[in-house]
Amino acid sequence: MSNPASTPSTGIQARHQAELDQGRFLIQHCAGCGQHLYYPRELCPHCGSEALSLVAPVGTGTVYSTTVIRRKPEAGGDYNVALVDLDEGVRLMSRVSNLAPGAVAIGQRVQARVQLSEGRGLVLFDALTGDAA
Repeated sequence: MSNPASTPSTGIQARHQAELDQGRFLIQHCAGCGQHLYYPRELCPHCGSEALSLVAPVGTGTVYSTTVIRRKPEAGGDYNVALVDLDEGVRLMSRVSNLAPGAVAIGQRVQARVQLSEGRGLVLFDALTGDAA
């Protein structure tokens, strides 16, 4: 469950979360230098431009790194945490949700999707190859 006090209510991060809550995954694109950005911010870290817009990524990417978090079954069981490089050139942390935690592999191709839980959107990934859990 999210902590409302830690959720921004204004600015680009709030707008980004509002889009996720509507089921839309967006990243930023800088008109100044042409780079894509994620996580949303007010200025481009590459060129300092304020000319940033939210755009829909293709959503495909490659697992850069992965690890398994071990938990007791009564705490929900094991899950994976992965760093994913989107084809647009940005890296984000998420989970690959359609494979067993130990089956996620570096170099694996994945597709982003938004999962809604209690009205909040979260970006997860599904493996494009391999056996589903």
